[in-house]
Amino acid sequence: MKIAIVILNWNGKSLLERFLPSVIAYSPNAEIYVADNASTDTSVAYVQEQFKEVKIIQNSENGGYAKGYNDALKHIMSDVYVLLNSDVQVTEGWLKPMIALFDNPLVGAAQPKIKDLKKPTHFEYAGAAGGYLDAFGYPFCRGRIFDTCEEDTGQYNDTREVQWASGACLFVRAPYFWQAGALDEIFFAHQEEIDLCWRLRNMGYQVLASGDSEVLHLGGATLPSENPKKTFYNFRNTLFNVMKNVKGIRAFFIVFARLILDGIAGLKYLFAGKPKHLLAIIKAHFSFYYHLPSLLVKRMTLKHPTPYAQTFSIVWKYFVQKKQYFKDL
Repeated sequence: MKIAIVILNWNGKSLLERFLPSVIAYSPNAEIYVADNASTDTSVAYVQEQFKEVKIIQNSENGGYAKGYNDALKHIMSDVYVLLNSDVQVTEGWLKPMIALFDNPLVGAAQPKIKDLKKPTHFEYAGAAGGYLDAFGYPFCRGRIFDTCEEDTGQYNDTREVQWASGACLFVRAPYFWQAGALDEIFFAHQEEIDLCWRLRNMGYQVLASGDSEVLHLGGATLPSENPKKTFYNFRNTLFNVMKNVKGIRAFFIVFARLILDGIAGLKYLFAGKPKHLLAIIKAHFSFYYHLPSLLVKRMTLKHPTPYAQTFSIVWKYFVQKKQYFKDL
């Protein structure tokens, strides 16, 4: 089986210096690529000089995560793509159990356990031990609900089917990636992997989280959590996911409910002294309505939707019932 590890880069020389050596050292028999999103620093020259075994794909523009990967993967012939963030440190033996999952032709995508590089005893925000959604489209994970990240005590050492795998370290079968329509570039950044995995599951393929492999993620290296842009993308792109992938009139009821829930979240930011995040949520909704016509066109391709809600409202369970751990849901 041919494996291509593809690291998307934009002005990330310091990250490549820090993390690329572990990828090279612990990824035997895999081809390694750096897909550069029109960087203006010296990161491409650095890779070319220091790691001649790494192949470079130079994109003509910074199209974000989705377009950046779509443009790069067109040039790569492989059975399985590994979309790996530039701030991920892989571990010895990480690749073998992940690739073994793809012996099953029904497996479309997968992720390892994703731990926090700054606190390796705990799971990391972006994916933890596999992702889920509630009825309103809010994402959460085994090992991470909102800002609560669990300690890894072996509670998620199994391999199981989940609703989405993290884009920080996303294994995806190449033919299915293109069959599903690739990453949707309307997202630009954040949650496009949720959309892709949702489409793969609607096509009848499995998305897995493996407890036999783990990587360490720095997190926030490209866009810190306190940046209002991250708030904008997270709120807007959740609405994109609902409108694209939830069947029938239910999607419109969810969007209406989200208008109320997101308004409450905005007020919470305001009272916390973060008015820029409130503005980001307002902008997210206006951007969603602006893109609504194209989203309605995308809905026309929705076939065989699968049940998606792991729980009715993760907001209610977390903030009202104070259930902060996945086992309590």
